[in-house]
Amino acid sequence: MKIVPYRRERNLMPAMSVFDNFMNRIFEDEAGNDIQRAMALDIIEEDDKFIIEANLPGFKKDDISIGIEENELIIEAKKEEKNEEKKGSYCRCERYHGNFRRVLSLSDNIDRDKIDAAYEDGVLIIKIPKVEPQPAKRVQIK
Repeated sequence: MKIVPYRRERNLMPAMSVFDNFMNRIFEDEAGNDIQRAMALDIIEEDDKFIIEANLPGFKKDDISIGIEENELIIEAKKEEKNEEKKGSYCRCERYHGNFRRVLSLSDNIDRDKIDAAYEDGVLIIKIPKVEPQPAKRVQIK
């Protein structure tokens, strides 16, 4: 049996606890989900390729871009949302605008020209084929 210590939080300064709660929840959406982790990734290495699966629910294919700069794979997604609700003379409008970006360092033994990507049911799947590493080049001393 594992004993977990109980720590009772002391509320000596109620105003600070309100501020602390605000700061602890600054990166949460209305449902309490952590928006910093909106693009969870799985990276799978197989003998002949790497497979990257990124969760991007609610995005359209046109909202997602994938690029390679130097030796990094960059996955970006943009989303703009506007919800309007009207009840009598009451009107509520909520807007959401978010950019998500993940940068992954790539191995030297990949084939950049044959990278394949597909997006279906909120999951982006990127397949990066491997190539045989080239032996180190030896320079003859004259």
